[in-house]
Amino acid sequence: MSSNKEQLQNIPEKNIETQKPIEENVEKLVQTPETKVELSPRDIEARAEKARVEALETAKSGAETHEKEKTEKHTPTRRGPISKKQLNKSYKQTMRQVQAELPASSRMFSKVIHNKIIEKTSDTLGNTVMRPNAILAGAFVAFILTLLVYTVAKTIGYQLSGFETIGSFILGWIIGITYDYLRMLLTGKSS
Repeated sequence: MSSNKEQLQNIPEKNIETQKPIEENVEKLVQTPETKVELSPRDIEARAEKARVEALETAKSGAETHEKEKTEKHTPTRRGPISKKQLNKSYKQTMRQVQAELPASSRMFSKVIHNKIIEKTSDTLGNTVMRPNAILAGAFVAFILTLLVYTVAKTIGYQLSGFETIGSFILGWIIGITYDYLRMLLTGKSS
């Protein structure tokens, strides 16, 4: 153990204050009962391996902390509104990430429906003629009118042509789209 003291004294240290606590720790270790017992080579190797593992974990956690601090410092803070270019870039990046996690068939379907032309067409139709209230009203009126026409036709013995359901859906759709546009004109809010 005296050789440890000599080795510590032979290490060139710029700061004498850091050398004193190291010498005190070595002296404490020398005086403990554990160090008085001779250790087998296997125990020495196990302790050395444990010290290496702890040193590696400390180094890794220090590196991770350093990386976090580095990324936090270099993350630019954005000021002002988001530009169209930034919005498109973010959208494309998100779509790539999400599509990468999908199965092959779903990925292809996603690429087709998220094509710019199809998305624009869908948005335009959804905001004009394919409004949810119009579709719902069309379906409801088609069900009620078809049920009434079928009941009357069955009672009288009249044969249906098949256009009754389509015609009543168109009538219900016209009622629904008219209601939707009137509501939008009066309230100024779209659904």
